[in-house]
Amino acid sequence: MRNFIFVFILLFSINSFSQAQISQDNFEGNSTITTWFGDSCGMDNSFANPFQNGFNTSAKVLKYTDGGGLYANVRFDAGFYYNLNTSSTFTLKIYVPSSGITGAQTNQISLKLQNGSAASPWATQCEIKKPIVLNQWQIIAFNFASDPFINLDPTSQNPINRSDFNRVVLQINGENNTSQVTAYIDDFYYSGAATVFNTLVWSDEFDINGGINNTKWFPQTQLPNGNSWYNGELQHYTNRLVNSSITNGILSIVAKRETFTDQGKTKQFTSARLNSKFAFKYGRVEARAKLPIGAGTWPAIWMLGKNIIEPGGYWTSTFGTASWPACGEIDIMEHWGTNQNVVSSAVHHPINGNLSVGEYISNAQNIAGVSTDFHIYAVEWDAQKITFSVDGINHLTYNPAVKNQYTWPFNAEQYILLNVAIEPSVTAGFVQSAMEVDYVRVYQQTTLENNNLEKENNLVLFPNPASNEITLKTNENLLGSTVSVCTLLGQELNSFLLNSEEITLNLSNYQSGIYILKVNSPTGIQSYKFIKK
Repeated sequence: MRNFIFVFILLFSINSFSQAQISQDNFEGNSTITTWFGDSCGMDNSFANPFQNGFNTSAKVLKYTDGGGLYANVRFDAGFYYNLNTSSTFTLKIYVPSSGITGAQTNQISLKLQNGSAASPWATQCEIKKPIVLNQWQIIAFNFASDPFINLDPTSQNPINRSDFNRVVLQINGENNTSQVTAYIDDFYYSGAATVFNTLVWSDEFDINGGINNTKWFPQTQLPNGNSWYNGELQHYTNRLVNSSITNGILSIVAKRETFTDQGKTKQFTSARLNSKFAFKYGRVEARAKLPIGAGTWPAIWMLGKNIIEPGGYWTSTFGTASWPACGEIDIMEHWGTNQNVVSSAVHHPINGNLSVGEYISNAQNIAGVSTDFHIYAVEWDAQKITFSVDGINHLTYNPAVKNQYTWPFNAEQYILLNVAIEPSVTAGFVQSAMEVDYVRVYQQTTLENNNLEKENNLVLFPNPASNEITLKTNENLLGSTVSVCTLLGQELNSFLLNSEEITLNLSNYQSGIYILKVNSPTGIQSYKFIKK
C-alpha cells in the first residue's frame, strides 16, 4: 500500500503544553470531555438513545431536560483555549421530539463560547444560533468563521481573532422563558487541526496491461431501467476489452458506435461503466484523466451511496436499502461533448420532505484542453462539507446549514464509478472516443504514531509544509530505495538513492506548491505528498 503521509503539527494550548485541540464525545466512552454540567436543567450523558434511526443508531446519547429554567443549558470546559483561526467549526447531532416541547418558542439550538476562567463567563460570550427540525436526527455545524454570530459585548473582536474561549455552552430554544424542552444530543466534535486526508487507503494505478483489475472493479452491464439506462442514454455497457482496457499505465473507457445486442435489446453504441469494489466514508478522491471528444459523449467520475438499490450494481444485492436520490450522489467530474471545454461537479440529494425526488447543487467551469490534456479531478468529503477541485483549484463547496436525511445523505459509505455514456444528441459522424484515466486514489485521515516507523516501511517528512528544506526519516527497511520527486501531474523533477535513515532535501529551487515523493522499494512503490511554501 502506498501511503501519502503528512506530519501532523499539533496545536499548542495557551499554557504552552503540547496538546491537540480536540473536544469530542460520542457518549459511549470515546470522549475528551470530562466536565459536562447542567445549569438549571436535567442532564444525563449516558442515556439510552430513544430514537435509533436515520442519522443516528448509536446506543447512548446526552439527554437534555429543561423543566422551565430561565437559563437552562449544558456546558463543558475544554482544558485549553480554542484557536478558531485554525479551525472554526463545532458539530453535533440533535433530536428534539415535538412531544418534549411546551410553549410557542422558536425551535433552535445555540452554541455559545465563553471564557470559563473569567469572573463573569457570560460577559465574554459569542453565540451562534441554528434552526432545529423536530422529530428527526440532524447534523448541525457551527462555524465561527462564516456563520452569523452574536457577541454579548458588542465591542469584542471577531471570534476567530480571540484566544480566550475555553468553555462551550449548549442551549435549546433560547433563554428567558419558562417553556419546557427535552432534547437528545450526540457526537459532539471539534478538532483544532484542519482535516487532512493524508493516507492512501485505496488506488488503482492501471500499471498492468490488459483487462481491468477484477479485484478492484466490477463492470456494471445489466440494464436497470427496463430495456435501457437512465436519462435516455443510447449505449450498452459491456465487460469487453474493446470498451475498457489498460495500456501503458492508462485505463481507456471507450465509447463506440457499433450494433450490439445484449439482454434481448439491440443498441447502436457500447461503452463501459466500472463500479469500485471499495467503499468508504469521508476522504479525498482524485483521478487524473483525459476526457473523450464528440457531441453526445457524457463521461463521469462520480460516487453513489453503497446502500443504493439499483439492478445490476455491485453493492445492491447485499447493502441495498435506499433508492436514488436517498442514497446520495457525488459527481466529481461530468463533461458533455456538446460543451467541449466545460466540466461540472455536483451533489444530488432528496428534495426536502420527499426522499424519492432529487435536487442538486452544481457548478461548471471552463477548463482548457479537457480532451487533449490530463487534469486532476478531486473531491474532499468530511462530516461538514464536500469540496470539489480541478488541478488543485476549488470551484464548489457544499455545506448545508441544516444536515438531515434530505440535505445530507452523505454520512455513509460511497463507492466510485467511472463511465462514458452516450446521449441522444450524439452526432451522426461519431465513431468512438475514450476517457483515459491515469490513476484513481482515495486518501483518508489517520494519525501518524512514532512507532509506525518500526512496524511498517514508512517514511516521515518534516516539516510539512516546508520552506527551503525538508527532512526524510525512515528505517533500515527502505534503505537502498530509489526516491523520485514529481509534480502533481506526474513530471519527475529529481531522483536519488535513499542511502541514510535521515536525509535533508534542498527545496530552494522548487516553486511553491504540492509535490509527490515516490519511494521505489522491493515491496512496491510508496507515495507521499509534501507542500513547498
